[in-house]
Amino acid sequence: MDSTLATEVTAQPGEKPAALPPLETLVTNDRMRHIPGIEWMIRKTDVDLRKRLENLLSPIGSLENDDPRRPPIEAEVKRIVQALDRLAEIAKHSRPTHHPTDLTQRVNASLAHAVANLRAVDGNVVGRRIPYNVFERSKSEPLYGALLAVISATYRLVPLIRQVDARLDERLMDGLVVLQNPVDERMLRPIA
Repeated sequence: MDSTLATEVTAQPGEKPAALPPLETLVTNDRMRHIPGIEWMIRKTDVDLRKRLENLLSPIGSLENDDPRRPPIEAEVKRIVQALDRLAEIAKHSRPTHHPTDLTQRVNASLAHAVANLRAVDGNVVGRRIPYNVFERSKSEPLYGALLAVISATYRLVPLIRQVDARLDERLMDGLVVLQNPVDERMLRPIA
């Protein structure tokens, strides 16, 4: 009894079987448009987030230990540390060292560890689609998701710190607009 599936391609006698499609390679696969490059992730973490976290953490030292605003702030800072540790774990190239007990130093240590692990990631691999024939998941999407979790946790801290420091927005937006060509001296003289 000869049984074939209706979808199975049958070769006619004397005909060559159809060639299989070529296997994919990582180098020939296109970059995924929804995942930024590793350089952007490093710059976002090392420059933008570092500056924002320094501005957000500086008013915490002025809070008393019995201040009712302190526990929610500490809880959010711990979430930021957890998100940074998760980012470092996904980019994993080294083991984390012992964290300091002070929250500000702990954030800085976690941030430095995450940046070091991001710098060790191969930029050619991040953002490329993994070949289907490898049967592995891409590391790019969880890595970008972890970075977005750090950014989200940082944004959740802003309203809490704003209650402590009224000038927070001024410090956060410092350097946002830089005048390349200041006002010309001729413009300052009265027109008459």
